[in-house]
Amino acid sequence: MPQTLAPAAELVGRELETALLHERLRDPLVRLVTVTGRAGVGKSRLAAEAVRKVGGEFARTAVLDATAPGDWPAPSELSQHSESSESSEQSEASEASGRVLLLLDDCDHEARPAAAEALEELTADPRVLVLATSVEPLGVYGELLLPLAPLPVPGPRRGPASAAADPHALQEVASVALFVRRAREADPAFALTLENAAAVAEICRLLGGLPLALELAARRLRLFPPHLLASRLRGRTTMLSGGPANAPARHRSLAALAEWSCRGLDGTDRALLGQLSVYEPGFGLWAAGLSAEAAVETLLDRGLLAVVGEEQGELRLAVPEPVRSHARAELAASGGEAAALDAHAERYRSLVSGAQPGLRGTEQARVLRELAAEGANVIAALRRLRERGDAEAAAAVVLGYRLPWLAQGRLREGLEWCDHTAEAGGAALPEAVRARLADLSGVLALALGDPQEAVRRHRHALTLGKNVGDRRQNALASARLGAALLESGDPAGARAVLVTALSALESMGVTGGAASAAASLAAALRADGDRRKAQETLERSVEAFRRIRDGRGLAGALRTVAALALEGDEPDRADRALRESLRLYGAVGERTELPGLLEEFSLLLMRTAPAQRPRTVRLLAAADTLRAETGAQVPDEWRSAAERARTELSARLDWTDFAVAWAEGVRMTVPEAVAEALSAPAPSHRPSAAPASEDRSLTPRQVQVALLVSEGMTNRQIAAKLDISEWTVVNHVRQVMRRLGCSSRVQVAGAVGRWA
Repeated sequence: MPQTLAPAAELVGRELETALLHERLRDPLVRLVTVTGRAGVGKSRLAAEAVRKVGGEFARTAVLDATAPGDWPAPSELSQHSESSESSEQSEASEASGRVLLLLDDCDHEARPAAAEALEELTADPRVLVLATSVEPLGVYGELLLPLAPLPVPGPRRGPASAAADPHALQEVASVALFVRRAREADPAFALTLENAAAVAEICRLLGGLPLALELAARRLRLFPPHLLASRLRGRTTMLSGGPANAPARHRSLAALAEWSCRGLDGTDRALLGQLSVYEPGFGLWAAGLSAEAAVETLLDRGLLAVVGEEQGELRLAVPEPVRSHARAELAASGGEAAALDAHAERYRSLVSGAQPGLRGTEQARVLRELAAEGANVIAALRRLRERGDAEAAAAVVLGYRLPWLAQGRLREGLEWCDHTAEAGGAALPEAVRARLADLSGVLALALGDPQEAVRRHRHALTLGKNVGDRRQNALASARLGAALLESGDPAGARAVLVTALSALESMGVTGGAASAAASLAAALRADGDRRKAQETLERSVEAFRRIRDGRGLAGALRTVAALALEGDEPDRADRALRESLRLYGAVGERTELPGLLEEFSLLLMRTAPAQRPRTVRLLAAADTLRAETGAQVPDEWRSAAERARTELSARLDWTDFAVAWAEGVRMTVPEAVAEALSAPAPSHRPSAAPASEDRSLTPRQVQVALLVSEGMTNRQIAAKLDISEWTVVNHVRQVMRRLGCSSRVQVAGAVGRWA
């Protein structure tokens, strides 16, 4: 029998879905629209509000019981069940249309087959439009789907300067906006502040942006402050309860919601869900040992397995909360948790081991990105190996993950795992393994900006290595000791150590290690003032890196090439080297070395293209933010150079322009920062041009526009700056490009580069 709509509810963060649903309901050719999505995602609210919004455009609306399709009236019998409240004029128009809108909520589990069968007959009538909600598609011919996903959540917080802790930025994220709104309903004094922003962001991430979970969590703020609530939710989100008494039973707690979501799973599907519940979100099908089997499709259809991203063509998956906590608890109760955790740890130990050849050749960029995507599961595997007391297996994973830790900027984490694994293994670990762990810890300490500590650790590695007699490892440790000595201010000592290490590595045919040692030796020779020999050694290093296709190593060597070029007053050569380095770092998703490279490129840009000041500010801001995320420190002299650059830029730019450019740079991701740098005009691409005052082909206003284009401003920014319309700016830019013979804004920037 027809029912009544649920009470009106405020929708937060559903503007796009609402507009799309309204458009489909107004389409006269549509017969059935099914809103699909996980339990608790807000399907019923969205559907009910859509009926309220567009119901007046139909002759009749009705809400039917999905569990009793035999009681549904025929369209002709619905005349007494209108829920429309339109005016008489609207009523006459809607009656003339003759269409009927039916809302069929909760077509799930046992109700789904019968509802689907009844709908086939009902939607055959062209006057009838059915709006249904279901966890999975109903499978009826002509069905249009509107998938409803959880609300977007804040990005992971990687460092103290992360924008994830900025209340203003967080408030723009839909999940946070919903949480804050419901929190204020529970506690009118609640406000998002600098002190609680990070905890609120973590709560939204832990709950995966699921609206019902966020509302239940917000009510808990009456009892717990955000940081304590986040702590209680880690690993056990099913603790949340306290939903409204008039809500369905499954909406009163996350435990009930998860149990209801898993209802009706067969043994195979339930077993797979349990196995996957030990995986951290973001795992790949291949990494989890899965194929496109029917069980995976079933879990995806029912929202028990979610697609959370894509990396190099492979889907990244997650068992969403609270289903994950529920399935993990069931696995533990059945006694299968230990075996599942062991299988997970073994799979990722094999993954890291099998990736080693790819990290040293043409597949480096692909393998690094794959390992970065699986980083959370690699750490989970390490924790399991530690719990099991398997020190050698843990050490193998730690050592195998060296390059991903460095590339991702997860330096402190890597250092802690090195130290803990060495301490926990103690004498049980072979001395050769402890030597390699000490050597890796030195590399990470140097990347963190502590060369003295790096020297100490590398020397300890050499002491351990001498007892083992591994010439190759000792030569590699010596080369890394030389690099640390150079950074600690001892170029002469570095040079002596590196010459010996390079000779040993070349004699053993360790091409990659020899190339790295040669790059470090070239830097030491440059610091000693021997530029000619430094250049010769550096050329050998670059050639070797190109030969073995080690992109990350080549990028580092090219930075030294640029430094030598600048000392020789060759800015064009320096620019080419830095640009190639940027492209290489961008390919591997580099974070540790990229901040320094961005600063080097910014300083060069200030020297060769002063008109690019806004872009230079953005790059310096991006470098500053990325470095804060890694936790690395820089030498005082380099910090002073960056500070001087910022001071000069702030003095030459209007304060507002500087602040806007800096804010834009702070928000840049790694790919965006690399693209921003590479889009700057190269010195060799700036043709000679007459000063603005002598260029009679441009009007004074066009000269102003051209100069602002060369500073990297958008049309909107130029319009605001000159107090003219954006369309006028577009016309001016077109005229400038035509008269200067340019085909892009980059070429315009190059053509006027000398005007500043």
